Amino acid sequence: MNMTTADRIVLKDRRNIGQVLARVGDKWTMMVIYILQGGPRRFNDMKRSIDGISQQMLTRTLRALERDGIVSRTILPLSPPQVEYALTPLGRSLSAPVLTLCKWACDNIKDINKAQGLFDGRDGS
Repeated sequence: MNMTTADRIVLKDRRNIGQVLARVGDKWTMMVIYILQGGPRRFNDMKRSIDGISQQMLTRTLRALERDGIVSRTILPLSPPQVEYALTPLGRSLSAPVLTLCKWACDNIKDINKAQGLFDGRDGS
C-alpha cells in the first residue's frame, strides 16, 4: 500500500502542525503578516490598513506574533517614543505562503460566495 505524505506525518507532527496553524491561520494574523511583508509599520498605520480590526485585537495579535518570534517590536528613540513592528526572518518565511493564500482568496471569492448562496438556498438546510 502506498503511503501518502499525510500518512507519513506522525501524530506528534500533526499536533505540532495544528498548533502552528492555529496561530498563523486566523484572519487577523494573516492580515498582519500580509501588511508587514511590505516593511516595518507603526501600530496606528496597521490599524488603518486592516479593515475591521479593533485596537484590542490588533494588540493581542501582535503580542502573540511577537511571542512566537514572527514579529519584532522596536521602540523608536523619538519624543514621544513610538513603536514599530516588523517581520522577523521567521515571519518573512511566512510571507510567500500568506501572499499565495491572499491571492487565492481574491481569485476565488466570487465562486465561494456563489457556492455559499447555492448551499444556503437549498431546502432543508
